[in-house]
Amino acid sequence: MSTEDTIDAAMRGLRDTLAADGYELVWALEPEDKVGIRVFPGPDACADCLVPPELMRSIVDNELGATRYRVGSITLPPKS
Repeated sequence: MSTEDTIDAAMRGLRDTLAADGYELVWALEPEDKVGIRVFPGPDACADCLVPPELMRSIVDNELGATRYRVGSITLPPKS
């Protein structure tokens, strides 16, 4: 399985959960086997549904737990 496939598979559940709340999750590989996460709101995004960065970091690390990758940077939209 390629790096992209491995990370996509690990992130599928979180990506689907965020999509249900109107968000898009995009990831990029960073140095030292880290995965950078960016979350973008869609037009109907649920502002109250997005967790704080510290909790998102924990969720992403949990999702990546069975891989050799760990969370790197996290960029979330600002709270309105």
